Amino acid sequence: MLVLDAMRVVMDGFTLEGEFSLAPGRQVAVIGPSGAGKSTLLDVIAGFLTLDQGRVSWQGRDLSALPPQDRPVSMLFQDQNLFPHLSLVRNLGLALRPDGGRLQPEEAERVDSAISRMGLAGLAGRKPGALSGGQQARGALARVLLQARPIILLDEPFAALGPALRAEMLEEVTMVAKASGALVLLVSHDPSDARNFAQEVVFVDQGRVHAPVETKALFDDPPEALQAYLGAGAG
Repeated sequence: MLVLDAMRVVMDGFTLEGEFSLAPGRQVAVIGPSGAGKSTLLDVIAGFLTLDQGRVSWQGRDLSALPPQDRPVSMLFQDQNLFPHLSLVRNLGLALRPDGGRLQPEEAERVDSAISRMGLAGLAGRKPGALSGGQQARGALARVLLQARPIILLDEPFAALGPALRAEMLEEVTMVAKASGALVLLVSHDPSDARNFAQEVVFVDQGRVHAPVETKALFDDPPEALQAYLGAGAG
């Protein structure tokens, strides 16, 4: 279980509080108004922000004092996490050799397999600037697949894609999650992403992280704050 226990973090006058637990293998959407604290929540789990109170734990292990690189977490940002000066294959190789060292034959085979699995065969030598937005997204997701960590955090990585391609990428995320058994948290401004992707939804509003609720139940009977968010046409 991923557990946030009595979490409180203060940053530049903004306070985020809440607690919840999420089981391995679940697909979870994190939704709420802009500035509510969704990305801050992911930064706390990933270790980019230090808690002022409470703790973050995974499978009973306290992660709170661990730096990001030592946490069982892969995170995908809006910019796709790809280095523009490196080819796709070298970008993906960093998932296995963060120091940029030479890949062993078995590791190179894993990278090639991930590239093919994401439908990028023949593009391994291209730099990100020579790839389409969808190809970049697939490359970044392939890197997450190679990292093979049990928690995947997605901070609106497909926001710049059109609706059809975004839906396609969410299907790919589902495939990766099921293959790896990873817990996936997806931040999105589009409620339809939550409906189509998530088994549970965490609603964040005015610095408060609400406990996860089963997706259909939440949208069938949304609380007042969520009604206000949905009614405002956010997304």
